[in-house]
Amino acid sequence: MLDDNLKQQLKAYLQNITQPIELVASLGEDAKSAEMNTLLEEIAALSDKVSVVRKDDDKRRPSFMIRRVGTDIGVRFAGLPMGHEFTSLVLALLQVGGHPSKAAQDVIEQVKALDGDFEFETYFSLSCQNCPDVVQALNLMAVLNPRIRHTAIDGALFKGEVDERKVMAVPTVFLNGEPFASGRMELEQIVAKIDTGAQARAAEKIKGKAPFDVLVVGGGPGGAAAAIYAARKGIRVGVAAERFGGQVLDTMGIENFISVQHTEGPKLAAQLEQHVKDYDVDIMNLQKAEKLIPARVPGGLHEVRLENGASLKARTVVLATGARWRQMNVPGEDAYRNKGVAYCPHCDGPLFKGKRVAVIGGGNSGVEAAIDLAGIVAHVTLIEFDSQLRADAVLQRKLGSLPNVKIITSALTTEVLGDGEKVTALTYKDRSSDDLHQIELEGIFVQIGLVPNTEWLKDAVALSPRGEVEVDHRGETSQPGILAAGDCTTVPYKQIVIAMGEGSKAALSAFDYLIRTVPAEEAQAA
Repeated sequence: MLDDNLKQQLKAYLQNITQPIELVASLGEDAKSAEMNTLLEEIAALSDKVSVVRKDDDKRRPSFMIRRVGTDIGVRFAGLPMGHEFTSLVLALLQVGGHPSKAAQDVIEQVKALDGDFEFETYFSLSCQNCPDVVQALNLMAVLNPRIRHTAIDGALFKGEVDERKVMAVPTVFLNGEPFASGRMELEQIVAKIDTGAQARAAEKIKGKAPFDVLVVGGGPGGAAAAIYAARKGIRVGVAAERFGGQVLDTMGIENFISVQHTEGPKLAAQLEQHVKDYDVDIMNLQKAEKLIPARVPGGLHEVRLENGASLKARTVVLATGARWRQMNVPGEDAYRNKGVAYCPHCDGPLFKGKRVAVIGGGNSGVEAAIDLAGIVAHVTLIEFDSQLRADAVLQRKLGSLPNVKIITSALTTEVLGDGEKVTALTYKDRSSDDLHQIELEGIFVQIGLVPNTEWLKDAVALSPRGEVEVDHRGETSQPGILAAGDCTTVPYKQIVIAMGEGSKAALSAFDYLIRTVPAEEAQAA
């Protein structure tokens, strides 16, 4: 199961285990059980603090529990945690074995203080780059609090459960047998969801903060770059982010970030956050802005009101709220989201193995999604609004060579149909003839571009007809002292490297504004 190089790396990690652990296996007679047994024996051979015990006492087979010897502390994996989940396996071995987590101490104490019995089950796919964050967060919670249990389940291996529970997107989490959440979540988000007083405590903490010299709203590449460049000037910098990393967290492979041949979104997001933390920056994560109130006088303080009721004030503000997947906005889309309507082919594609799906959008993202899905599903129908595909020629040639793909152009998707529980079909209008057509299918992957996260900025700064913040060559908006950067702006080409450059530029422009503008209170005193 593990090559020699991986074994050596894992052996080095396992030296950090301080308390003995046992791998308690529940196996059958199938090939996957044999693979799991091999994996567990290979792990145990790398450390004298790890042993394998076969109990066959769990309903899911193959599965195994990592348990601290002589205690009830442990986590369970149902299926082989390889691919993206191998890191989850390594962390679970270390944390159950007593190695401390790098999570913030206040969050650790918050988990330990949770009152109640929580039985979590998470369905993942090995190709999902968002799943490990959820699996690792819940595993850590189970290690920290004895009243929390967690089982991570490979949806592709336990297909019967997936169908019975109508899981059509990953990660999907159940709590005490009931649906809890779907999609990527960080530890802080999960804790806040079950700790009902967390939001109020966060609001009280924020209310006491002094005004910032630069307040960055957004934690994606643009926001991170702005925070770093501003902090290097030695001024007071804060970052308020709904989720640090932004849409990069949902990106599978990144191969056009200059000087880095290949990386993955979650890895880059973690590196961005760590880089910002290397400076004296006040990071306020899980904070959603709902209103911007520009300063009333030159040199005055701008105010950003948050969804939790708190407010932040700053002499300058950098807006870097990014964008999100554009929706079709047709009947049935909202009703069947995560019930057949999906936006990430890498994450959710394996759940549609052997089924019929459609991809909406003929740009690079849409064609790449169709190519990826064609290797998993029974059939792909690609639907493009324009009269021709807009993807790069090399991608179009690859798509055209696939036998289980049909391309429909000049088509407008009009409705998503379902049986109340899952998608069963979609309808589209032929734009050439106005005829309506229906396609029977089980999944729809929407890949039609981005929409800026700027609804909360209406009437505060000038927006384009597309809702983007209008900026000039310095990143300045229509309001003095308010800058903007990245995918939420009118700057063309929504790329990570461009957002970083624009964020850096906006921070430098903010600093230039600060040194050239007399604070309102000083002007009034003079």
